Amino acid sequence: MLNTVIELLKSSGATAWEVTDTKRRGWEFYYIRHRLDQNRATQVESISVKVYMAFGEGKFLGSASAEIPPTATRAEAERTIAELCARAVYVQNPAYALRRPDGEAPDALSEVDVAANARAYLETMSRLPETATEDINSYEIFTGCVERRFVSSEGVDVTTRFPDSKLEVVVNAREGEREIELYRMYEGGSCDEGAIHADLAETFRFGRDKLIAGKTPNLGTCAVVFSTRAAQRLYQLLASRVSAQMRYQRVSDWAEGKEIAQGSGDRVTLRAAQCLPNSSRNSLYDAEGARVRDLTLIDRGVVKANWGNAQFSAYLGLEGTFMPGNWVAEGGTHTEEELRQGDFLEPVEFSDFQVNSITGDMAGEIRLGYWHHGGEVTVVSGGSVSGCLPQLLGEMRFSAAQKQYNNWLIPSVTRIEGASVTGAQ
Repeated sequence: MLNTVIELLKSSGATAWEVTDTKRRGWEFYYIRHRLDQNRATQVESISVKVYMAFGEGKFLGSASAEIPPTATRAEAERTIAELCARAVYVQNPAYALRRPDGEAPDALSEVDVAANARAYLETMSRLPETATEDINSYEIFTGCVERRFVSSEGVDVTTRFPDSKLEVVVNAREGEREIELYRMYEGGSCDEGAIHADLAETFRFGRDKLIAGKTPNLGTCAVVFSTRAAQRLYQLLASRVSAQMRYQRVSDWAEGKEIAQGSGDRVTLRAAQCLPNSSRNSLYDAEGARVRDLTLIDRGVVKANWGNAQFSAYLGLEGTFMPGNWVAEGGTHTEEELRQGDFLEPVEFSDFQVNSITGDMAGEIRLGYWHHGGEVTVVSGGSVSGCLPQLLGEMRFSAAQKQYNNWLIPSVTRIEGASVTGAQ
């Protein structure tokens, strides 16, 4: 079907076009406790098409996209492409240049052993540190190999292949007749047994403590320590602020040479990385066929480069940009123990934690936290954490040690001074 789609696009009258053919083969396992409920092998293909139409004497370039099923007939594919060409002229974007071939870049077709990866997950789950009161309710394993080919009218034709896996786990914790569940999802390229065991052991502890948690006091403004996945949201905001789209839309003024914050805290260094061990986003090319490479975006608190897609990069006159798959926030100057000194709240479970990409406002309802006060630790639940992250960056400190969450490598502990904590009492 891919060749048919390309043939139809060439004769469609579209000014330009792009096609992404993604094939995924994998194995799936579904367990209830440690009893296999079902398993299956999968093989899925999807074809994504995007057409561009120039109009207004070349001043505008509209676009429209859709999926064409691999099982579609030639007539169905032709009709879809015609509809896309008709819809594209209603999108009045200023004209811009699409990505063109970047030298003699080789295809990235590393071998992926799906069976070996599945076996590693199965063995990892068979060796969990369960107890009589904290154990596994159920889990699901998805291991696969993704092969993605990107072809465009501008001459780009690249193919990449990479492993992609996911583990979903439901943990039970009990005390007498009381019982709660905690959910975890781990994404990666392959199985990292040590990281999974460490995180699940911590999850067992969180479940045990959740059963005895009291209400979060109304703390006003205080220091807040982030040591779980929620911390990733903080660094995602920094990444968004150096994007071409945010700059063009005037949400961010973080251009090259800009100092992002002033204060006594640690100075952030953020990098795009072509490859991270065990990441599921290791690819030489982004979704537009641009070469992905290692690039320092923020160096010790000063913006060095911006990233972005072809459209917004062109609007800003940026060259050599791409959309990163992996991100690294370098460690700071403190140990984890130093960041846990004095009075602070350490929320480890949220019902949800969000950082608004436009305003930078952060907020999350606390499901479980640890209030450190006067040398004592109280387990708490309820209430919320909030604040405006851009206003707090100058006093943010983070550990030298790092922790990886799939395609993000960030400091393992991040401390923010002056966040607002609303209590549940």
